Amino acid sequence: MPAMQRVDMDGVFLEVAQIPAPTGAGAALPPLVFLHEGLGSVDMWRDWPASLCAATGRAGIVYSRQGYGRSSPVADVRGAPRRHPDGTRSGRLQPDYMHREALEVLPRLLARWGIERPVLVGHSDGATIALIHAAHHPVAACVAMAPHVMVEDISVQSIDEARRAFESTDLRQRLARYHDDVQAAFWQWNDVWLSPAFRDFDIRDEVRAITAPLLAIQGVDDQYGTMAQVDDLAGAVPHARLLKLAACGHSPHRDQPLAVNQAIAAFLQA
Repeated sequence: MPAMQRVDMDGVFLEVAQIPAPTGAGAALPPLVFLHEGLGSVDMWRDWPASLCAATGRAGIVYSRQGYGRSSPVADVRGAPRRHPDGTRSGRLQPDYMHREALEVLPRLLARWGIERPVLVGHSDGATIALIHAAHHPVAACVAMAPHVMVEDISVQSIDEARRAFESTDLRQRLARYHDDVQAAFWQWNDVWLSPAFRDFDIRDEVRAITAPLLAIQGVDDQYGTMAQVDDLAGAVPHARLLKLAACGHSPHRDQPLAVNQAIAAFLQA
């Protein structure tokens, strides 16, 4: 991954990595903007964004949301949620946190970079953020890996298992390699997903507004969601293409990187 930058968003600093387009690639091609999972970060992607940029002949931008990776932490992450006059926030995430990222933070970042129609590449929570953004803003294309278009029992059960693992195994230490404030990174994701109010989260009607090309990818063995996620997405967006991968869990780009890169490259070329 290229060297990190820190982008000041009115006092909230977000870590950003920019990947140049391969030599000889078309300069006019919209860049890939990578949106990470609920416990992800720039570092957690490892070298996959660079490999996809090479496979597609495009530049890429990767960033960590607030509270993740090397971005600014979230104060009092398990306390009462507050929006401060300077635009910063503290306390627990609310059930609309993915909408806020998609409709408030991401548009400002894209404007900062001068990107009008990106290719959004999202994983898990990041895939949902990509879908919400694409339903309200113009994008060149959208790739959603293991998206959450509604909340399933299997998702809540797996996230509850992650909570127990964080409290009783070495998961905390393993995640600390990727996050400056591992407590903030874990609890802001885990608490909101396990909150009763989040059970009503559902964007199946909202995504009907997506007109851009859409590719949805999901592993058959995904422990965080069933195929209903991408099947319902295709029902709402009939032009969506689906890729269901065998021998693949919740992270297709890690479990089946070659198949994923080939599918995305062919999708964007078409």
